[in-house]
Amino acid sequence: MQNPSFNRQLDPITVEVIGAALSSIVEETGEALVRASYSTNIKERRDCSTALFDREGRTLCQAEHIPVHLGSFLDFIPMVLAGHDAAGLRPGDVFIGNDAYRGGGTHLPDIVLAEPIFVDGTLSAWTVNLAHHSDFVDRAHAHIYQEGLRIPPIRLYRAGELQSDVQELILLNCQVPRERLSDLRAQMAANRVGVQRFQELCARYGVETVLASGRALLDYAERKMRAGIAALPDGQWRFDDVFDNLDFDDPIPLSVTVTIAGDEIALAFDAPPQVRAGINMTRTALLATVYYIVKSVVDPTVLPNAGLARPITVTAPERSILNCSHPAAVNGRVQTCQRVADLILGALAQAAPGRVSACTNSTCTVALFSGTRQAGPGAGAYWVYLETIGGGGGARPDAQGLDGIHVHATNTSNLPVEALEVEYPLILERYELVDGSAGAGKNRGGMGLRRVYRATEDCMVRVDISRNLSRSWGLMGGGAGGHGSFVTSPGTPAFDRGQGVLRAGEWLEVITPGGGGYGAPVDAGLSEDIAAE
Repeated sequence: MQNPSFNRQLDPITVEVIGAALSSIVEETGEALVRASYSTNIKERRDCSTALFDREGRTLCQAEHIPVHLGSFLDFIPMVLAGHDAAGLRPGDVFIGNDAYRGGGTHLPDIVLAEPIFVDGTLSAWTVNLAHHSDFVDRAHAHIYQEGLRIPPIRLYRAGELQSDVQELILLNCQVPRERLSDLRAQMAANRVGVQRFQELCARYGVETVLASGRALLDYAERKMRAGIAALPDGQWRFDDVFDNLDFDDPIPLSVTVTIAGDEIALAFDAPPQVRAGINMTRTALLATVYYIVKSVVDPTVLPNAGLARPITVTAPERSILNCSHPAAVNGRVQTCQRVADLILGALAQAAPGRVSACTNSTCTVALFSGTRQAGPGAGAYWVYLETIGGGGGARPDAQGLDGIHVHATNTSNLPVEALEVEYPLILERYELVDGSAGAGKNRGGMGLRRVYRATEDCMVRVDISRNLSRSWGLMGGGAGGHGSFVTSPGTPAFDRGQGVLRAGEWLEVITPGGGGYGAPVDAGLSEDIAAE
């Protein structure tokens, strides 16, 4: 039994060492997942995340991968424990899930694997990872039932034994099962690393010391977050923006009111009712975005664990775009997450001038290709390729914005040309920065990207772009960044809201938004020229 006075006996140096070890474990499990994976989306773009949780399901440590993935982690272990008697858990059990409403997820392609860690026969922690399985294509997005197979938290392995019927059911509902099987095996390998490393840590320091240190680290993160909030002025600040993409003719208004009182911060969002489109966000996706942004502004050094959330209160209307309910579609929720990040930064820029950068490209620009191989050794096999494309970063108070980067909730990478052309019937004819896309300013915003894909075989295409009507805002007199857009080659059949077909030889050009500028431009004429583009 835990000694109630044990926490008081902890050596702060030991706590720090154990905290560093926990960070090392999640980073190593992440690298194991990337190295062992098969799909381009994970092995090249690193669209995955790893974390450790305590036995109650509180985040001990999350690797610095993709912020929005925390949303798929937050409720997963509590849902496992709610549906399965903890006394019945065994070493080697592995739970799989993805559902936005019964699985704690944020959209269906993000499949979570969680494994309990036992030390001396007692459940002590959980190792959890998530991988984006990118073959949920050719779907409508009016509601969740059109977006793919929904998986509540269920056992994929029971005491180390594969539940082959569960795996078969999952693979039967995938369009590229060979990729899914290989990536699921990579996720299993990563979790095995997490189990072994945590057990080794407990063997070295003792399980009571490790668990008590975990609790101390949660408290430390809370104290640091409260101190950072207390250093900001008390007050209330509101910021309004719009969400726009190819699914809507008119921009959707969104707002947030941020209230700072002492060492606590409250964020109250306003948004229209949920829609029959994939941009809706679950509450966990909203929380993940809020925690990431508030931490980045208040104190980026705060440990990424559950303690940082204690001084933060988040509200949003139920059954709204930002806090949706079943059966709302959620596949494109990351686009809305990016705009939520903008809302918070716009409000905090008023509370803490000089600590917030101008608006980034504010989107997760997606190009999704799929088809059946028509020639070569893989003839007759179905293929799917998804990539997200970076854009301009917001200008900083003391530096220009970065060019062609992924920002905020995505934090992935641009796929190398060689990997694209080797694995898929596509040729990347242009990959360049877009002149004139950077917001003008004393410090200019980052430039967006242009990628031009030529199909060598017929394929279906879906493009998802935001900031196609609105523009990423500047700060302190800085100009707005350029729009996102796409065009196709002459004679290509018209795309319907970003969805269409490329025949062999036809091309698609995708342009991502630029970032906003910071400070009034030194040359006013330059500002006018860019604004006119």
